[in-house]
Amino acid sequence: MNDHDDNSSNNSGNRPFADILETRLHRRQVLKGGLAVAATGFFAGPAVAQAFGRDDRGRTPWQRNPRNRGLINFTPVAIADGSGPNPGISPDYQYDIILPWGDPLEPGGPAYSWPPTAADQALQLGIGHDGMWFFPMIHEHGRRFGWDEDRENNPWRGRALAFGQGNDHGVLCLNHEFGGNDHVLGKPVPESLEDVRASQHAHGVSVVEIRKGHGRDNRWQPVRSRLSRRIHVNTPVNFSGPAAGHPLLQTPNGNIPLGTVNNCANGYTPWGTYLTCEENFNGYFGTEDPAWTPNESQQRYGFLNTGFGYGWHLFDKRFDLADPDYRNEENRFGWIVEIDPFDPTRTPVKRTALGRTKHEGATVHVDDYGRVVVYSGDDQTFDYIYKFVSADNWRAMRARGESPLDHGTLYVARFGDDGNGEWLELSMNIPALAARFADMGELLVNTRIAADIVGATPMDRPEWVTVGADDKVYCALTNNSRRSVADGPNPLAPNPDGHIIRWSETSGFAGTTFVWDIFLIAEDTHADDREDTFSDPDGLWADPDGRLFIETDGGQKKGLNNQLLVADINSGELRRLFTGVSGCEVTGIAVTPDRRTLFVNIQHPGDGDPNQTNFPLLNAAPDGVTIPRDATVVITRRDGGIIGA
Repeated sequence: MNDHDDNSSNNSGNRPFADILETRLHRRQVLKGGLAVAATGFFAGPAVAQAFGRDDRGRTPWQRNPRNRGLINFTPVAIADGSGPNPGISPDYQYDIILPWGDPLEPGGPAYSWPPTAADQALQLGIGHDGMWFFPMIHEHGRRFGWDEDRENNPWRGRALAFGQGNDHGVLCLNHEFGGNDHVLGKPVPESLEDVRASQHAHGVSVVEIRKGHGRDNRWQPVRSRLSRRIHVNTPVNFSGPAAGHPLLQTPNGNIPLGTVNNCANGYTPWGTYLTCEENFNGYFGTEDPAWTPNESQQRYGFLNTGFGYGWHLFDKRFDLADPDYRNEENRFGWIVEIDPFDPTRTPVKRTALGRTKHEGATVHVDDYGRVVVYSGDDQTFDYIYKFVSADNWRAMRARGESPLDHGTLYVARFGDDGNGEWLELSMNIPALAARFADMGELLVNTRIAADIVGATPMDRPEWVTVGADDKVYCALTNNSRRSVADGPNPLAPNPDGHIIRWSETSGFAGTTFVWDIFLIAEDTHADDREDTFSDPDGLWADPDGRLFIETDGGQKKGLNNQLLVADINSGELRRLFTGVSGCEVTGIAVTPDRRTLFVNIQHPGDGDPNQTNFPLLNAAPDGVTIPRDATVVITRRDGGIIGA
């Protein structure tokens, strides 16, 4: 959990979601099986209820068709087994640990040591494991192939499954969100450019080819590969879309664009590329100049002279907010970045049409016309939920040599207290925005300000978004301790434990209207007799069978560590599959095509404190230093079945 997400920079005065929710939630109901599902009583009328799959008697598909029961059959992790320095897992499952921070990307690379050198860290796995995705490798006639474009939105149904391959070999793209100086460098402040480079190289993305062994040694391991590489703060990148080449992305000294940082959640495209999202990028900039004050744009994105304490600006002037040679350098961060996992010669591309915010994920869905729809939360207190719709069918656009992520319309969400909502266009077609910005490039660099102007709804830290098997869109709102107390029995004011919202696009995924409600309120799971208690929902992933996987990042109740739970979106049943270690966040989620292997991440175990945990128990360096290390956890059912079943 990053405390900086709780600091709001939104002074727009737009009507907050708290006020809307107070009007909307006139009462709460808790399903007997577990969840507080708004569909049981909060809808405005029959039309809205039907949009969420209820008939005229208010029954869910699960209630109408009992065959859907039993979607989640595993024995959950008990509260008593979900705390301490080691992970906990359902007795029906097993786990292994791979890819810890500091290990070489591939065999033969520099071995783990602490603290790392800058040169070694550029060839090792980074820290702060977060969002990720697994891209299966296909084998035919002795050749290896990557992604199959034939199955939009359903990579597990592509050629890999048809040929029975891709489930034990692929490329894992893995984000590295953050790592403090004490954890990475063993000191609170960098003392040289070498220290800064080591810290910078610990951030970014790892692209690593992994393969499952056979026989006795059937563990997943990295293999030697031309595909494996690190993309970090000093890697060349390109810009595309409406803001590419804009003066606000140019620096006076003409330095080329470099790097990606604070890579949090993620997405993937139907054409087989990886999307990594830059979240709290502002925290890496600072200045010692006492005369510096933030301009309007810098203030809206939360820039401070101290940053988050990384001190990069002390030795790398790229990150000095007052250095005239690097003016606008900060505008080069806050984007969604596209990476080709199967072509290391392709430079990562920052897709500016998707807007500049503190992106928490980039969930891509393909509508009935083949347009890509990209959902993203802006993870900060009182910020917004966004949607991008491509201009045309993605295949047609790519056939014309156009990226579907460069041409389209960006929207921001406004929620009404009657259960309806609308997507507000962010473009120069809107008079108020045309009056404020000189061109679309300036608007996109200042996406947050544009969203303020059109009247978007401030939310409680919008995080991961996923599209369920019911075609509803689910979004985790982690928490908001800054919300003022509302009149009456409003359960979410303040909102220290978070909730999950969902909506149904009433005019198609590319449309501009939706109906919404609350799927789950964490507070409703905290009763003494509840075993399925959790707080601070963060990571979300919906499988095609109707399960919603929920990862947490924050203070759990009843002594629990952060955890991974599985919910049945129809029945409301909720079970705990996995718990992390003391002080960690459970985050990142990816599956093999057959969904019989699940990858999740343990981030900042013990908050970097070896007195809390020495996870992952693989970390004895040659010099004897032991420090907790982020790592990836591989989860499988003992009977080899579908994950979550």
